[in-house]
Amino acid sequence: MKMVIQRVSRAEVRVDGRVVGRIGVGLAVLVGLERGDGEEQLHRAARRLASLRVFSDEEGRMNRGLDEVGGAVLAVSQFTLAGSIRKGRRPSFDGAMRGEDAEPLFEEFLKTLRTQGVEVATGIFGAMMDVELVNDGPVTLIWEDTPG
Repeated sequence: MKMVIQRVSRAEVRVDGRVVGRIGVGLAVLVGLERGDGEEQLHRAARRLASLRVFSDEEGRMNRGLDEVGGAVLAVSQFTLAGSIRKGRRPSFDGAMRGEDAEPLFEEFLKTLRTQGVEVATGIFGAMMDVELVNDGPVTLIWEDTPG
C-alpha cells in the first residue's frame, strides 16, 4: 500500500466536471493498493492518518492533528501509485491490485477512517478524476506499507 499525503488548505475532486468530494483544511491522500495488500495495511494506515500530527501549533511546530484543527481527509484511490518505472519507457502496473479486489479494500479504508472520527470525502472509484488542491507548506509525505 502506498499513499501520498499532502497537508492542504483546501482540496476537491471532480468527475465529468462535477465536484464529488471537497474538503477545507486537512489532508489530501492518494491511495495506491498493491497485490497482496490486505485489511491489516489499511487499518494501520487509517489509524496513522487519523493520529498524524502535521498541522502547526502557535510556535509553528507540527504538533496538531486533524481533530485539533477541525480537518478532514480527501481520499482518492490512485492505481498508478502502484506503477513502476524502473524498466522501459512506459510504466508497468503489474504490482497494482486489480480494481475488483481494490475497491472493497479502499471502501474498508474509508470506513476505518470514519470510525476513527475523521470526516472523509472521496472521489468515485475507477473514474477519471480531476484533483485540485492547495498544498499548505508545502507538506507532502509518502507512506509505504507492505504485507507481512
